[in-house]
Amino acid sequence: AVPALREPAEQRLVRTCASAVAELVGEPGDRLLHWDLHYDNVLAGEREPWLAIDPEPLAGDPGFELLPALHNRWAEVVATGDVERAVLRRFDLLTEALGLDRRRASGWTLGRVLQNALWDIEDGKIHLEPAQIAIAGALLGRATG
Repeated sequence: AVPALREPAEQRLVRTCASAVAELVGEPGDRLLHWDLHYDNVLAGEREPWLAIDPEPLAGDPGFELLPALHNRWAEVVATGDVERAVLRRFDLLTEALGLDRRRASGWTLGRVLQNALWDIEDGKIHLEPAQIAIAGALLGRATG
């Protein structure tokens, strides 16, 4: 599937994401995940201050839930002028608020990028989505930098 991507850098990124999640597969997590948790699916409510709607239940590691929150309102991230810093700020806020191990959360977020990339390739796309390239790049840059 990866050779379908035109850019060698994107092919390498998909392989790197696969390697990151391969390290975690033996510990898949056992929590019930919403799996479609983004700002359009969180509403202010009267019964509770916030209600999460439209779940697509999945058992797994909570780190697998972070990509939509990192990707939402992408124009605001780009507008900061420093995409990597903005992504890492969101990632740090999420992992801190949820009490997640950053290394595991990063690996599972890269797994979610991998999943989306494979779906895009299956749909005939020959380039990865720029936002997901930037998110993966920021997380990988932190891991190596």
